[in-house]
Amino acid sequence: MQPIKKSYFALGTLINLTVFAPATVADIEAAYHLIQHYEDVLTVNRPQSEVMTINHAAGRHAVQVSTLTYQLVKTAVKVSQQALGFNAAIGPLVKLWHIGFSDARKPSPEAIAAKLPLIDPQQIVLNDQQQSVWLRQPGMELDLGAIAKGYIADAIRTLWQQRGVAEGIIDLGGNILLVGQQQWRVGIQSPQQQRGHMILRLTTGAAAVVTSGIYERHLQIDGHDYHHMFDSQTGYPIANNLASVTIIAPDSLTADIWTTIAFYQGLSSTKLIAQQPNLAAIYVTKNQQIYLTAGLRAKVELLDTTYQIK
Repeated sequence: MQPIKKSYFALGTLINLTVFAPATVADIEAAYHLIQHYEDVLTVNRPQSEVMTINHAAGRHAVQVSTLTYQLVKTAVKVSQQALGFNAAIGPLVKLWHIGFSDARKPSPEAIAAKLPLIDPQQIVLNDQQQSVWLRQPGMELDLGAIAKGYIADAIRTLWQQRGVAEGIIDLGGNILLVGQQQWRVGIQSPQQQRGHMILRLTTGAAAVVTSGIYERHLQIDGHDYHHMFDSQTGYPIANNLASVTIIAPDSLTADIWTTIAFYQGLSSTKLIAQQPNLAAIYVTKNQQIYLTAGLRAKVELLDTTYQIK
């Protein structure tokens, strides 16, 4: 099959979209238009987005939103309120540290402590009938950055299926969704080497393969590296021995959610993941150890022998 590939910059990252003939470039362009629409609605980096409208009304009133936004917020809040480590209300902390941006900084302990009461997902009120979202406390902010790419990738897959696209690769900055029945080979990025250096090769059928790592966005101060994934209990980046987590799941939104949960809970999350249907995980530690959930060993090939599969 002849691949047709186009690259774009959107969602703050490099987007690569690939289809195979008889699909055409029009299918890729339709997917890109969908990305642009979703970004306009869901991002916190555009003042007129629906998510920012919710945030601006925090502590004052509920905001009625589109079905698109409401369904994603509802999913995010439901998972957040289970206290597994995923938190859609993390916005005030993300903005305070601003890791990944030119004005990133390590805040004072007092500044961090002042934000902790504002990141409680129990303070998010949803109304299904009105399709509205209310943040109870002034200063609260939703941040759907951890799951927006997954939501959008799944929407592209649905769009392609409606357009008759049988095979394709949706790569939203390392958030990969494989469409079609063939066996795909996916490289797992080294957390310590330059982008493109792969430590593992995974063979899988149609699936989402989503990796989250400390190398993606980080801040170096006084010899200490602070990454962009936060612990809602402390207000600081999650502190454990993990360098990256890859989740393999039937859909990209599920994979997005579970990369965050797995990163927060560390290697102890293997038991929780084993209880979920059709979910698998690859953990890479800072000391170059690789841990796999059950059933993955036969599907991976080690490419970098400085790493060890446990």
